Amino acid sequence: MQFKIQLMTVSDTGEEIIYQVASFERDSVQPHAETLGLTLEEGKSVLNSIQAVVLEQQIAGYLAQVQNCADCKKPRRSKGHHRIIFRTVFGNIPLRSPRWHHCDCQAHERKTFSPLANLLTEHTAPELLFLETKWASLLSYGLTVKLLQEVLPIGEKLNAQTVRQHLHRVAEKGEQALGDEQFMFVEGCQRDWDGLPLPDGPLTVTIDGGYVKARNKEGWFEVITGKSKLTFKRDALDCVPSVKCFGFVQTVDPKPKRRLFEVLKAQGMTQNQQVIFLSDGGETVRNLQLYLSPNAEHVLDWFHITMRLTVLGQYLKGVKQCDPDQGKEMEDTLESIKWYLWHGNAFRALQEIEDLGWRAESLEIDYPKLGKLACSIQEFQTYIHNNVDFIVNYGERYRNGETISSAVAESTVNQVISKRMVKKQSMQWTPRGAHLLLQMRTRVLNNELEEAFREWYPQFRLIPSGEDRLTA
Repeated sequence: MQFKIQLMTVSDTGEEIIYQVASFERDSVQPHAETLGLTLEEGKSVLNSIQAVVLEQQIAGYLAQVQNCADCKKPRRSKGHHRIIFRTVFGNIPLRSPRWHHCDCQAHERKTFSPLANLLTEHTAPELLFLETKWASLLSYGLTVKLLQEVLPIGEKLNAQTVRQHLHRVAEKGEQALGDEQFMFVEGCQRDWDGLPLPDGPLTVTIDGGYVKARNKEGWFEVITGKSKLTFKRDALDCVPSVKCFGFVQTVDPKPKRRLFEVLKAQGMTQNQQVIFLSDGGETVRNLQLYLSPNAEHVLDWFHITMRLTVLGQYLKGVKQCDPDQGKEMEDTLESIKWYLWHGNAFRALQEIEDLGWRAESLEIDYPKLGKLACSIQEFQTYIHNNVDFIVNYGERYRNGETISSAVAESTVNQVISKRMVKKQSMQWTPRGAHLLLQMRTRVLNNELEEAFREWYPQFRLIPSGEDRLTA
């Protein structure tokens, strides 16, 4: 049995033209499972042929419309033409791009112009640009190329470098749309905030850092990432919390505070809404979370405190082996430090840390890591001193069911950074390249990339009126 696929075009005047798109044969007497219906390659060939016809007809209609001068209506003279390639999801389509003389009825800076240059400001269709950006955010650039070539008739010329360049271009467009950086985002006064409607449930923002391998054997550089969780919305029927993540390279990003503010704003943050920031106490993170909301509460993550206490505890086990009495006293002091910190008494904790440091410096034992112990105690004292304003009564918060640890931020580091840029990835990164990839990856994870494309390209994937669009 033979099958023929034809495409009919009907012009505005009613003229019909039929194009032969594809023809193939199938055995209808003894068919095989692998030959039922169209194969993937046949489907890609059909889509490529249809795409070529539709695109050529659209371009021809546009050129016919703009060929005459808009002022005197005379047809413009042709200087020649050249060929351009327009890359689409259904293949690379060659187009004949004419070059016309400007009409003499008006003065122009140039004698000639290309009409398609105004229409095709980019030679890659937004749909293909979207797919490249989306999948390159989730997979490596090489795997993205293999995936798209496997399921779409996009040709073999697509490579990882092209996909990377396109992702960077899309990310740069998003960076340009981001507002200006500000030192403070708090607006109004207490009287204004008291007059606002009841806010939604509290926003809990966990912030942490991860490390990415740099190119050219330059070591590693830090990436800041986090997650914002809205507990509930008062006008929503369901109780599914809203969760959004963010990330940036601190040495590259000139607008980190604006970036975090826009994430909170997208979740409906109001000036009278409770916002809880949990962080590891790093200097960059400490400054990032300030002056974003008048009702913000800043909490030093208990997880990172216990990590440092655990390290000190391991050193003291070595001291105890060399001098049981001194080791036992220092372990008791360490337990006191932990107790004071758990109950939010940073002042007494600092006193105990200072005492522990004095004991470590006065030890006269044959312990090879004695110097590291003293150094770790000094670093821990500095860490607590720098974050003394962020230390709360963790025991009370824990008993009340409130968040005291940013352990969820550790999973965010894994989700945003490690799975794409570190784990089982042999790639090395520039800070700028990693930063741009993070912006697209977080947009994809937040289900915001399609909406961003719709803002840049108003006709992109239009939502039918009166219908609800399902989102992942």
